Amino acid sequence: MPSWKSKQPFLGFLWPTKGNMIEVSNKDFYLSINPAINQQQSVETDFDKRVFVNSKGVIARGLIAQKIGFHFFLTDNQEQGPLQFRRFVDTMGAVPGAGYWKYFKTNRGVDYFDARGSVSWNVSRYINMQFGYDQQFIGNGYRSLLLSNVAPPSLFLKFNTRIGKFNYTNLFSEVFPAQQLRTDRLYDRKYMATHHLSVNVLPWLNVGVFESMVFGEKNAFKASYLQPVILLNTLVGRKDGENNANVGLDFKANVLKKVQLYGQYLFDNLDGSDGKTGSDWWGNRHAFQLGGKYVDVLGISNLDLQLECNQIRPFTYSGGDSVTAYSNYRQPLAHPMGANLREVVGIVRYQPLRKLYLQARASYWQQGLDSAGYSFGSNVNRLNTLSTAGGSRLREGNYPMLSGIGSKGVLGSFTASYELKENLFLDANLMYRIFDTDVQAKQTTTVAGIGIRWNMFRREYDY
Repeated sequence: MPSWKSKQPFLGFLWPTKGNMIEVSNKDFYLSINPAINQQQSVETDFDKRVFVNSKGVIARGLIAQKIGFHFFLTDNQEQGPLQFRRFVDTMGAVPGAGYWKYFKTNRGVDYFDARGSVSWNVSRYINMQFGYDQQFIGNGYRSLLLSNVAPPSLFLKFNTRIGKFNYTNLFSEVFPAQQLRTDRLYDRKYMATHHLSVNVLPWLNVGVFESMVFGEKNAFKASYLQPVILLNTLVGRKDGENNANVGLDFKANVLKKVQLYGQYLFDNLDGSDGKTGSDWWGNRHAFQLGGKYVDVLGISNLDLQLECNQIRPFTYSGGDSVTAYSNYRQPLAHPMGANLREVVGIVRYQPLRKLYLQARASYWQQGLDSAGYSFGSNVNRLNTLSTAGGSRLREGNYPMLSGIGSKGVLGSFTASYELKENLFLDANLMYRIFDTDVQAKQTTTVAGIGIRWNMFRREYDY
């Protein structure tokens, strides 16, 4: 009997294999259905209520005729996060990674659904097509400054073409502009197109070109949005001033057998006249990332290190109105903290035993925050236009890095996870965070907790 099959399925049909609660498998059809559960309970210093995550739902995967693949994920979630989570909800009017939400019992907890799914099939030998509702990520780092999965899922159509050394992705998405999210009504939509072309220049070096365009008309989808040629949207669509174009580069280099370097560069303004005024001119909107990974450090199996640096200029990702901002459901589509920041992240991962996973993560950041009345370029949803009415840019001229209300933070965490059975993990976590600004007293918090999760990732608060 194959090792993955159960010796005796529960009730005769549940868990026929060790990893799946329900499984149907034959020549032309495969289906697996499993519970999705995440229960985290924590205590936080100077907070008299529980910090918790209560998620329960279902996950399904399948394959039809060896050609059409599909997956589905749905959870109902109640959450009362630590201080930085509650601050995000208060200031952004959104729940990290979630769309529509409501308060749970008090105004400290939140209640929301997390629904994702897609169908994919091979259009030809070289082209795969996928349609669904999910998050996306482009890059090789812990963060992505191009397109990250920190924002909520979105409706998408994706084509991935692989020919020889080339990999070309076309992604067309429907997302939501900044608006009030807790009212029962039909929300406005906006549309964006993302293209990424990468090539294996050398056996050890991969280089990519990136483009995204957020189109300026809300609730209006045009067939021209589907044009698949990279950089064409930027060259043509930016001329009317109503769209928001980002272009960038990324690379991955395996410089040694167990060492990898990676990086990204994003440029958010192709109007060359802005750049002539100086490096601190507000129109010089760009971001870069540089990082490295070292696996099996000093010959120790399953001990991995990662170090990453990120810097984002003020007003990067912002637009002239709420529609063109590089965001979805009021949340950044790249770095979770927005822009006008510098950050260093270090991660150590170690698996000393087959079922024991350890991770330590530390980060330090500096950020220039917006004031109550005006934008200094940190909140991507605020306008980058010049206005004295408030909520947008106050002046012309220079905005050096970290302009605005100065802030800095340190975040350290340690997590131990033990796999009790296939995809069922027992977690223990400790998090320590310091956050200080020029206008408020220093905040120091410690959060300690335990949890159990089944077929789900841990909920992280890495901001």
